[in-house]
Amino acid sequence: MPECPAERYAAVRARTLALASPLTPEDAQLQSMPDTSPAKWHLAHTTWFFCRFVLGDQASDLPAGWDYLFNSYYVGAGARLPRAERGLVARPTLAEVLDWRERTDARVLECLARDALDARARDVLLLGTHHEEQHQELLLTDIKHAFWCSPLKPAYAAAGGAAGLAVDAVPVDPDGLQRPDAGGASGPWLHRDETIASIGTAPWPSPGAGFAYDNETPRHRVVVPAHAIARAPVTNADYAAFVADGGYATPGPWLSEGWEQVQRGGWDRPLYWHPDGGVEFTLAGWQPIDPAAPVRHVSHYEADAFARWAGARLPTEAEWETAADDLAGTGHCWEWTSSAYGPYPGFRPLPGTLGEYNGKFMSGQLVLRGGSCATPPGHVRATYRNFFPPAARWQFSGLRLAKDPG
Repeated sequence: MPECPAERYAAVRARTLALASPLTPEDAQLQSMPDTSPAKWHLAHTTWFFCRFVLGDQASDLPAGWDYLFNSYYVGAGARLPRAERGLVARPTLAEVLDWRERTDARVLECLARDALDARARDVLLLGTHHEEQHQELLLTDIKHAFWCSPLKPAYAAAGGAAGLAVDAVPVDPDGLQRPDAGGASGPWLHRDETIASIGTAPWPSPGAGFAYDNETPRHRVVVPAHAIARAPVTNADYAAFVADGGYATPGPWLSEGWEQVQRGGWDRPLYWHPDGGVEFTLAGWQPIDPAAPVRHVSHYEADAFARWAGARLPTEAEWETAADDLAGTGHCWEWTSSAYGPYPGFRPLPGTLGEYNGKFMSGQLVLRGGSCATPPGHVRATYRNFFPPAARWQFSGLRLAKDPG
């Protein structure tokens, strides 16, 4: 991704449009559950972010009602449409939203061309591009769920990719986090002695610090007990064995809340697996399940139950991060950890309204590490802390195992 602010901004904004290009206006209106958002809303909200936080627009500067419609959760920026009602926003039309994006892009690029943004605005611009990359991933996961809910089960794009995306496939990892499979003679487990390690990263923006969200900071020391961590993620074949062994039919390996969710939701397999166990729904429609590929679209409850069934556990986020350079399969799917999503020691949110970005969600959620086939190129790093509630399974979420000595 280009480092020049104007080039980076233009590239990120163009990629979002490319990802949305296979969608019809009707597709872009779909919201299949309260946790997802329509593609049109993603296109509009990311534009709203630049208008409000980079260009300095006030609510009165935007078309009537748009500030209310396209704010997400920034209480400091004013009233917001409830998340579950985003699919009801038939107006503005998709064409009007796209026109707004084009006009906003022209304004931002013109400001950059005449050096009219101060240092703080440029920092927020960079944050905004990373924010939009998060929404690129959400646009894909959300439309996949919407299409899966359709009786016709339409494909977003043909197998092999669209708009430069490897659809539901393992991406080439540009950040070097992926490693060749480290199994074989060295075995499937990476054994690590107890150590004191540093995790996290320096606060951004600060001299010499690369971009990071505030929840990745500050860098701090932790005690990591002796443990073993699997070199590769759990595969579809591994998980199929759990299903075949009655994993969803007995409460034995399940947390109490997880078992209640299984009963309430009628769960008996990962989210997008067909009942016959041979195919799964992907962004390219129904495709054969690859036994060797990492299992995806499982909740934290399912990941934890599988780990218990396998005589293991989920890794902590400190175990995951300190082992990242030696793990295979990183970037194939987001991997659940056993760590609650909370603040690091010394955590300080970003100042002002942007401080609402991450910190206020530090309750009732679990940390995931890695990245997925839907994560934009360059957006994968070892310190990234993704987070979702334990029942979430529409994301590309999987797991790897860990275990204690002995």
